[in-house]
Amino acid sequence: MGGSGSKSKGYWPFSGSGSVDVDDPTKDGNEQASLAKRSFRNATPFVFTRRSSLYFDEDGDLAHEFYEETIVTKNGRKRAKLKRIQKNLIPQGIIKLDHPCIHVDFPVVLCEI
Repeated sequence: MGGSGSKSKGYWPFSGSGSVDVDDPTKDGNEQASLAKRSFRNATPFVFTRRSSLYFDEDGDLAHEFYEETIVTKNGRKRAKLKRIQKNLIPQGIIKLDHPCIHVDFPVVLCEI
């Protein structure tokens, strides 16, 4: 479930553009002025969906991992062993979150202690 920051440059509108202006207010340490200059019209800080880490197996069961029990004979003794199944699994895909979360790249401090 863990979130991660956007990997590509310019992917998230809250991240910097990468270009440095001569009169850039972030050079003086005033980051609030730079936030006011950026356009937030098309972006929302909330995340409504995420990629699921669950898989469907051949029977339609849903889980993170699947195992099958195999019988191993060693020194004339039969022993049960679990073998992990990694083939024929279908990812669940994109799921909708019950409650929206805030994106990890959101640049504003929400609570300061």
